[in-house]
Amino acid sequence: MATSPRILLVDDEPDLLDLMELTLVKMGLETDRALSVAEAQERLSKVHYDLCLTDMRLTDGEGLDVIASASALPRPVPVAVITAFGNAGNAVAALKAGAFDYLSKPVALNQLRTLIKSALKIPEPAQSDDPTRQLIGESAVMQDIRTRITKLARTQAPVHISGESGSGKELAARLIHQLGNRAEGAFVAVNCGAIPETLMESEFFGYRKGAFTGADADRNGFFQAADGGTLFLDEVADLPLSMQVKLLRVLQEKKVRKIGATLEEPVDVRIISATHQNLSTLVETGHFRQDLYYRLNVIDLVMPSLRDRSGDIPEMARFLLNKLGGNQVKLDKEAEKSLRAYAFPGNVRELENTLERALALCEGQLITADDLSLAPSLPPDSDTPGTKYPLQDYLDQMERVAILEALEQTRFNKTAAARVLGVTFRSLRYRLERLGIE
Repeated sequence: MATSPRILLVDDEPDLLDLMELTLVKMGLETDRALSVAEAQERLSKVHYDLCLTDMRLTDGEGLDVIASASALPRPVPVAVITAFGNAGNAVAALKAGAFDYLSKPVALNQLRTLIKSALKIPEPAQSDDPTRQLIGESAVMQDIRTRITKLARTQAPVHISGESGSGKELAARLIHQLGNRAEGAFVAVNCGAIPETLMESEFFGYRKGAFTGADADRNGFFQAADGGTLFLDEVADLPLSMQVKLLRVLQEKKVRKIGATLEEPVDVRIISATHQNLSTLVETGHFRQDLYYRLNVIDLVMPSLRDRSGDIPEMARFLLNKLGGNQVKLDKEAEKSLRAYAFPGNVRELENTLERALALCEGQLITADDLSLAPSLPPDSDTPGTKYPLQDYLDQMERVAILEALEQTRFNKTAAARVLGVTFRSLRYRLERLGIE
C-alpha cells in the first residue's frame, strides 16, 4: 500500500506548528515537527521527507541552514520557507539559496494548501529524453545553460532571462515550465511591447460585463489564463510605469482584481520575464521600477549570443536545415567557415532565415558560401549597435565564456582555472557567483 507524503515542519512557535499540522493532516499527509535548525537537520538525516516547511528565523540559526542541509542530501528535499510579512529580502535570499517557494506570516491556510499541492507534484529529474536537448550545442556555455534550466525548473522562484533578440529566451522559458511541477498547467506567453497601453489592464487582469463600453461579457486576463501554470512576460522592459505598479501589487499579493470587480481573485502563477534590454540600466535612468526589478530578477539566466558560441554553429545549421526540409542538403567547407566567421546580430533567428534563403538559391544538394549571401564581416573593433551594446551585457558574456573555457580546460578545478585566468581564487569565486555559474 502506498504511503502518504511526509512533511517536516520547522518552527519555534508551537501554536503555528499545531495549526499547520492540523491543516496537513486533514489533507491526508503525515507530518513531523522540529523546533530548531539542529533538530531539523537530525530528522532530515534519518528520514526522507517529500517536503520541508521551515521558518526563516529560528532560535539556533536560519531557514537558510535548513535549505542547505536538505539540498545536500543524496535525495534532495524541496524546502519552502515562512518569512515575516513584507520582508521580501528574506524571501529572495531563500529562493536564491534553492527554496522551492515561500509563504508570508501570518500564514494563510488556502495559500499553504496550494503550496503543498504544488510542491508534491515536483517531478524527479528525467533519466533520458532530456527536453533541454532542444537547446542545440555542446559548447561549455550551452552545457551550463542546460544545467541551470534543469535546476530552475525545480523551484517557484521568478526567473528573468536576458539576452539578445533571437538568442532563445522564450525556448528557455518554455523548458523551465515543461520540466517543472507546473508542466500540466498553461504556459501563457505575452509580448509586453505589443499591447497598447490603454488595453494593458484589461488584457492582464480581465474585466466584468458592463465595466466599460464594449464589455459584453466577463473575460479573464492573462493571469487567470495562466492560473496553475506559468506566465511568460517577454520584453517586460516595455511595460509603462503605470502598469509596472499594478503588476508589482499582483506579484506581492498573488491576487488580481478584474476591471469593474469589487473583490480580488487569488491566482497561482509562476512568473518568468525576459528582455533584450539591460533592466538595471533602465532602473538607474528611472524607466523601470526598482522594486519590480527585484521581484522579477530573483534568479537570472543569461542566454548567450550565437557569436559567443560559434563552435555550435555547424551543429545548429544542420538542425535548422533538417527543420526546413533540407535533410539531404549539406554545407561545403567554405560555407561553414563563412557562417562561423559571421557576427549574426539576429542570432539563431537570423541563421534560420539565412539557411532558408540558401536552400532556395542553391543548386543540387550542396550549399556554398555564395548561396548564403552573407554581408562581409565587420572588423573586431567595429562599433556596430547590437553587437557590443549594452556594454555590461557584452562584457558579462565575454567573461562567462572565458571562465567556462578555463573551467573546462582544468576539468572544473577552480584553483587551477583561477591560475589560467590570471586572477585570485577569491576573485574567481566572486565572478562565478555574480554570473550565476554553478
